[in-house]
Amino acid sequence: MTSTLTAVLDGTELAREIRTYAAAAAAELTASGTPPRLAVVVATDDESSAWYVRSIAGAAARTGIRCEIVDLGPDVGPERIRAALRTLSADAAVHGIVLQTPLPPDASSEDLADAIDPDKDVDGANPLSLGRLAAGLPAFAPATAAAVLALLDHHGIPLSGRKATVVGRSTVVGKPAAQLLLQRDATVTICHRHTKDLAELTRPAEVLVVAVGRAGLITAEHVAPDAVVIDVGTNPTPDGALVGDVDEASVAGRVAGLTPVPGGVGPVTTALLLEHTVRSAARTRAEENP
Repeated sequence: MTSTLTAVLDGTELAREIRTYAAAAAAELTASGTPPRLAVVVATDDESSAWYVRSIAGAAARTGIRCEIVDLGPDVGPERIRAALRTLSADAAVHGIVLQTPLPPDASSEDLADAIDPDKDVDGANPLSLGRLAAGLPAFAPATAAAVLALLDHHGIPLSGRKATVVGRSTVVGKPAAQLLLQRDATVTICHRHTKDLAELTRPAEVLVVAVGRAGLITAEHVAPDAVVIDVGTNPTPDGALVGDVDEASVAGRVAGLTPVPGGVGPVTTALLLEHTVRSAARTRAEENP
């Protein structure tokens, strides 16, 4: 049966709730002598990246979290980036570290992320963090992948026993999102750019997560009636707007729920980076005052 109305799975309210919690926790930690501090390492002059970093810094300031932007410039070599990550990891006053992408051509986030202390790896980039996540052990999940699950929970979408398909296999979203869905007892299928007959694998999904970075990839032929679709894609248009990986006009009225772009996963991702930072600071405080 086809839906007559597609619910908008907005992330704005959830992001506000997370920021409210983070602000209260940050105030308590600051009062107790452990002010939360987030460091974002930047090695690019990409404008979209700069906009995102500014949004993190602004949200952190409003939440009472100190955010330090470590701008190394777009021509820096990988060893200088690694050195900066190690220095921040060794700094007891820093509780969260993010390595912003893109990086210079000769630098790879996969090669550099292991320089981030896993206890401060608030965006789940270190392979140790990803391994612990896969093993079901405590670790910070990549914030975007965590935002997918947070949105599903916020909107009351059940996961146990349901068929979930993830389109995308990056270590930032696709793989960790699949692991988080497995932990919630969903039956998970992962697709990627080499998958043949994509629609044959996405149509059975009751929950569909799309994180490829290709505008309009998912259309009505790819979705089941009454599926819930989480669109992680953010693709710029020639007029400066953003669109997702899902053709909204095509699936509207067919799926039960769809996250908007912008306003869906994005604000929740930023809010979770702040929450992860205060959780890291709280752990530091507990270790210093057993």
